[in-house]
Amino acid sequence: MNSELIQKVQSDFLQDGREEIKTGMEVEVYQIIKEGSKERIQRFKGLVIKVAGKTQLEKTITVRRKIGAFGVEKIFAVHASNIQKIEIIRQFKVRRKSIKFIRDLTGKAARLKEVPRKAPKEEVKTEETK
Repeated sequence: MNSELIQKVQSDFLQDGREEIKTGMEVEVYQIIKEGSKERIQRFKGLVIKVAGKTQLEKTITVRRKIGAFGVEKIFAVHASNIQKIEIIRQFKVRRKSIKFIRDLTGKAARLKEVPRKAPKEEVKTEETK
């Protein structure tokens, strides 16, 4: 009873068109930044090292990006209103829920094997040719 009520309330706040994001994906997050009266879109491209949250609305992703000699991590709420879109670039083979160990690895040790990503399901329309 309570879980059904919670899902019903949370469904109003879910963003449409968000794909399921898993650990090991390389993503580009488009975040809307408000500076005074101006708005701009900031892109952050990196590797998803952790996915957290029990319900769909609570889902957060930790994205890590290497900038020069430093690693930068940001935590994004997947269904936040300031996230314009999350674009999945590619998928790597990962066998763990959290790959935070990648922080300590450098060079060839930090490589991951790329896995071909399945295309999203689309309706196939068949046309009869005469």
